Amino acid sequence: MKITVFGATGGTGLEVVRQAAAAGHDVTAVVRDPARLAPVPGVAVVRADVMDPASIAPALADAGAVVSALGNREIRRPSTVCSGGVASIIAAMKGAGVRRLAVVSASGMVTDDVDDLLTRYVAKPILQRILAYNFADLKRMEEIVRESGLDWTIVRPSRLLDAPRGAYRVQIGRNLPRGYSTRRSDLADYILKSLDDGAAVREAVSVAV
Repeated sequence: MKITVFGATGGTGLEVVRQAAAAGHDVTAVVRDPARLAPVPGVAVVRADVMDPASIAPALADAGAVVSALGNREIRRPSTVCSGGVASIIAAMKGAGVRRLAVVSASGMVTDDVDDLLTRYVAKPILQRILAYNFADLKRMEEIVRESGLDWTIVRPSRLLDAPRGAYRVQIGRNLPRGYSTRRSDLADYILKSLDDGAAVREAVSVAV
């Protein structure tokens, strides 16, 4: 499959690129600054501004799927990195006739009855205050994705860890009990699997160890 990845210079995006290339996919990484992307053999690197649909359109030619691992490192001020970036990606996808989209969000902004009491009433409220700007951006991003009409999957990891791939859990449509952390390697593995999984289409999916 030809896969176009945005946010490839981040930890999750780079892991998606590496695993996709290792699995034999035809991978294009779209980045603002190619110098920030660690070399991955066989991966095409395209320099473009994700906020400009015309700029990123050539990278979507003949793509079978698009992955957005966009993220915002700034937590102290409002941001539209994720929502604005995904809106631009969706516009470019529609122009190129590409329908399959997977985006990385966060389980920390979502509270439901699967969460234990400490998580629901203490841990997540604190996290949601600390990351209020980031979560507002991700919430808007999810709204844009849901309204896109594309074949989307919203993937929600918890606290991200850099560690080798192992066993992990997946839950469609709700949080995972005691889903306190997610290895980036597992997250990338699931993202790539979800692209061919009809059960994941137009669903929000939690991933955690």
